[in-house]
This record gives sequence, C-alpha cells and structure tokens, in this order.
Amino acid sequence: MSEAVRCGWCGSDPLYRAYHDEEWGVPAHDDRHLFEMLVLEGAQAGLSWITILRKREHYRRAFHGFDPERIARYTEDDLHRLLADAGIVRNRRKIEAAVRNARGVLDIREQYGSLDAFLWRYVDGIPKQNAWRTLEEVPATSRESESMSRDLVKRRFGFVGATICHAFMQAVGMVNDHVTGCYRHAQIMGIAGLDGLGGVPVSENPGSGDPHRMRGRMVGEE
Repeated sequence: MSEAVRCGWCGSDPLYRAYHDEEWGVPAHDDRHLFEMLVLEGAQAGLSWITILRKREHYRRAFHGFDPERIARYTEDDLHRLLADAGIVRNRRKIEAAVRNARGVLDIREQYGSLDAFLWRYVDGIPKQNAWRTLEEVPATSRESESMSRDLVKRRFGFVGATICHAFMQAVGMVNDHVTGCYRHAQIMGIAGLDGLGGVPVSENPGSGDPHRMRGRMVGEE
C-alpha cells in the first residue's frame, strides 16, 4: 500500500507528522486551546515549529495548562520561575507577552463572551477553504490575519504579528491551507462540513512555502 501524500513541510519526523495528521487545520473552538496556540505560535518566532512541538508538553506544565485566569495572576516570582525553566523558550519578552496576553483574553471574554467568539469573527465563523496546489502558493499572511493582528496589538497583546496570526489561523482550522494533493485537505473540508465546496482563497499575497518555516525576522514583532 502506498504511503499517504502529505504537505511537504511535516517531513518524516513522527511528532511533526502526528501534528499534521491529527491537529493542524482542524477547526478548534476551545478557549484554552486557542490561547495555547496563540502562546506557542508567538514562542516560535525566530525558531522552528518542531522545536516548539518538542517543548509543548513542558509548556503545558509550566503554564498551568494554559489557563488564562491563572496566568493572568502570575507575579514576578512566576516570571523568574519560567526564565529558569529549560523546558521552554526562555525569552523574557515572550514570557511577559504570554502573561499580558492572558490578561487580554480575560478582557476579551468580558466583552465577547469567549476568546473563540472574538477570534472566529475574522472568518465569519466559517473555516476558509483554500485550494493551493503547492507549498510555494501558501501565503504567509492574509487580510484576515492582518486585521486580527491589528486588533490584538491594540489590546496590548504581544508577538501577534500578521505572520504569526496567519500561522495561528492555519493551526486552529480557521483556514484550510493543506495543499490539495495532501490527503488531509479533503478530510478537513469534511470536518468543517464543507464537503464538495470549491476552495475559497483567503489571500492574494505571494506564497511563502513552508507555513511553519523559521521566522527569524519576527523575533521583535509585537
């Protein structure tokens, strides 16, 4: 039996493949998971995504399961604890942004009821189905991610540039950016309840190739 065709960016690493096969692009609506992905995508800035995946379980322990209410109460002692934790990315600005973002999530919940309701507005609550044939066509940003980034920055979120926001949208299924030859493209359409619908391109921006490429230029993006 021939092996399933996947998006080329996941390579042959078992952890990367499992993430691609089981999670990437699946519509997610749980607030804690959405917050987790915002933090992790921000933590990736300047690094490879596989580095973050390998640290993910430790991140969950270090950040109390990504409970925004708990993280919003973090003190300077928690900051020192995290800066000394070799299991996460020990970047002070990224850690401080995670705490600040947790407080922003609480403000969003007061206004919109949930982080889910706030974030999914950018695609009108419906996953966008793209139809990219090659990785080179996959965009680094979109109008939606640029809008999300602007709004989050206004709310004092950190590490939420347009590229990071687009990677987040890909990860949580707000857009289906599996290439059409990947076996997960059609499956994700089915999960989203959009079987048989044509692809609706989210962005006209030039492609960037690997959606989880290293983002060295994003390190200072807040």
